[in-house]
Amino acid sequence: RVKVDKIIEEAGHHRAFAEELPDSDKDDKIELAALLRSVSEQFNTYVKLNKKISTDIISSINEIEEASKLADTISSHLNIKVADKQKLLEEVSVATRLEKILGIIESELDVMKVEKKIRSRVKNQMEKTQKEYYLNEQMKAIQKELTNGEDKDEVVEYEEKINNTKFSKEALDRAKSELRKLKSMGPTSAESTVVRNYLDWLLELPWKKNTKIKRDINEAEEILNEDHYGLHKVKERILEYLAVQHRAKKIKGPIICLVGAPGVGKTSLGKSLARATGRNFVRMSLGGIRDESEIRGHRRTYIGSMPGKIIQGIKKSKSSNPLFLLDEIDKIGADWRGDPASALLEVLDPEQNTTFNDHYLDLDYDLSNVLFVTTANTLKMPKPLLDRMEIINLSGYLENEKLEIAKRHLINKQKERNGLKDNEWSISDRAVIDLIRYYTREAGVRGLEREIASLCRKAIKKIVSGKLKNIKITSKNLASYAGVRKYRHGLADKDNLIGVTTGLAYTDFGGDLLSIEAVVMNGKGRQQITGQLGDVMVESVRAATSYVRSRATQFGIEPPFFEKKDIHVHVPEGATPKDGPSAGVAIAITMISVLTGIAVRSNVAMTGEISLRGRVLPVGGLKEKLLAAVRGGIKKVLIPDENARDLKEVPTEITKNIEIVLIKHLDDAISQALIELPIPIDWTEKDFIAGRTSKDNVEGVVKH
Repeated sequence: RVKVDKIIEEAGHHRAFAEELPDSDKDDKIELAALLRSVSEQFNTYVKLNKKISTDIISSINEIEEASKLADTISSHLNIKVADKQKLLEEVSVATRLEKILGIIESELDVMKVEKKIRSRVKNQMEKTQKEYYLNEQMKAIQKELTNGEDKDEVVEYEEKINNTKFSKEALDRAKSELRKLKSMGPTSAESTVVRNYLDWLLELPWKKNTKIKRDINEAEEILNEDHYGLHKVKERILEYLAVQHRAKKIKGPIICLVGAPGVGKTSLGKSLARATGRNFVRMSLGGIRDESEIRGHRRTYIGSMPGKIIQGIKKSKSSNPLFLLDEIDKIGADWRGDPASALLEVLDPEQNTTFNDHYLDLDYDLSNVLFVTTANTLKMPKPLLDRMEIINLSGYLENEKLEIAKRHLINKQKERNGLKDNEWSISDRAVIDLIRYYTREAGVRGLEREIASLCRKAIKKIVSGKLKNIKITSKNLASYAGVRKYRHGLADKDNLIGVTTGLAYTDFGGDLLSIEAVVMNGKGRQQITGQLGDVMVESVRAATSYVRSRATQFGIEPPFFEKKDIHVHVPEGATPKDGPSAGVAIAITMISVLTGIAVRSNVAMTGEISLRGRVLPVGGLKEKLLAAVRGGIKKVLIPDENARDLKEVPTEITKNIEIVLIKHLDDAISQALIELPIPIDWTEKDFIAGRTSKDNVEGVVKH
């Protein structure tokens, strides 16, 4: 160990002048021995951990006895910077040098232990990752063999679908969250199946996927006229909606509700509307639904849970703006499982259905672009539900309309279904009219279609058996194919009868004729009412009775007559339930007829509610009632004067075939319905009592 004092540069070499530095002899011998032992032990540990130093160096170190030499030898093998080695070299004191070496070795050992720990952890992680990778690769290979190499990795496939779907922000976050869950689950776990089903539903729903809406009003009108004959009011309302949509591009309006008798074309009109607007058509029957979950779906906590019928219908339509037909909305029930009608309130409200929340999806889905159309036979629905819909009434078809529908649609449809060629079978217009009059009695055309189908089947049987080559059905041979006539076209009674009046009723199946009968018999002034009448109709009978009794003398009836006679009022058919106040006038005329013995004109029908003062009050369903009168061969119809405004909506085909008389009071009905007017009598209670007393005295009977 020397210290360089001076360096001289000469030709071709350098010359240095150095001073030898001896080791310090002031160090404590015991401390030096302790340091020497500690450094040797720590260096042995250092060599074992450091794979870069040969283990042979340990034996050579153990042979060195001189402390200074040992310190210099160990420092030469340490993995330290040159500057640090220079400091050790400059240190003259051996003890100080050994202390520094010990500190360096311990510091290096700490670093090496941490390195070892990191290496061990990384190695374990690598082994785990390699193991998972290896197992995943094996699983992929097995799945590839099982599926013939056609399927991609499931998670990758889900990721691609999620990235390609135009979710709402909430739905996208939920889809990614569920996918992360699926990644961490085993493929055979029960929960993974639930997550897969949920992701499948999310991905199969049409998110912001609209079909192109047709806005050509003229084309829509052609389609509606092509598919349906008549129904002018309904078509006009639909075209108004399309016109507004054409101008406003997007519309949030009331839901259309088509109300009418069975068979008038409500469901098929929904299909035509979908075709006219270019929307996909989805139909959902609500008849008999009692569970609220049918509308909103079940929560995912239940086994086998799935979305409600609304979301299922949207998925089926494959577009987010279909035409959704809710059929038979008036047939919804309710029980302990919930009220589906209340669940529909959100669906059918344009202000709320932008955030429709299905229990299964637990996400907001926008239904504002969906065109909802509902159908019903009656208006017996909850008031809040009715309030959300625009009611469009579909009345029954007229005779000539049914004929046109049969010629345009029904006959060709049944010929095609039964395999009949055009030259093999035909039916005359007169035969179709006879079918309508004598074999069907309905507002729609379903019964007529069944009768035509029956004729086709009988014809094809004869043609196939070789008896005939072609068949032409006319009015003359209709009975041989259709059988005996089921109905009489016209009144039940052609003769004017006492105590029998024809009323007009409005039923779930359209308008109908209602026969009201009454008889008088000896008794004690009791009244019988039969015919399965509802509470309101029973009250109408009582109101009519009270009115007739209050004006008995003006109708030529002595008041004591009511105390000696029983009156029986009956409304056939007995098995059919009947209700409503509109038969009040007909009941009063029946009672006046049976009590006075004056017959009622058989060709007159009437409708109207009666008050205790004899005023005739307005009724509903006028168009359907007049249609039933025309269908039944009635010549004159008496209607309340306040219903005159409703005549504007009645087609001229109806009004030109019957005489319509407006009545304000029952006296007007009496003059039109009875074949002669009742003759009033003079009667006072005093004369009656006096007459009865003189009669008792003549007989010689004293009463107590």
